[in-house]
Amino acid sequence: MRISDLRDREIVNLGDGKVLGHFDDLEINPDTGKIKALIVTGQNGFLGLMATGNDYIIPWERIKKIGHDVIIIDTRTE
Repeated sequence: MRISDLRDREIVNLGDGKVLGHFDDLEINPDTGKIKALIVTGQNGFLGLMATGNDYIIPWERIKKIGHDVIIIDTRTE
């Protein structure tokens, strides 16, 4: 799978069904070369958390499924 394939998929939160948009960047572990997180550039009002325009970082462990059209994440805490 290519990064360009992932960029075309919308990110959807499993907890509330909200569409978060598309990711803008990746965080990669330099030692392992594995993806650590997807980064969505902050937008006003994004999940009620991004009023300041900060980036929203989605840890790889929060990704539950990469489907044909969407990336399903779970931001709920246990």
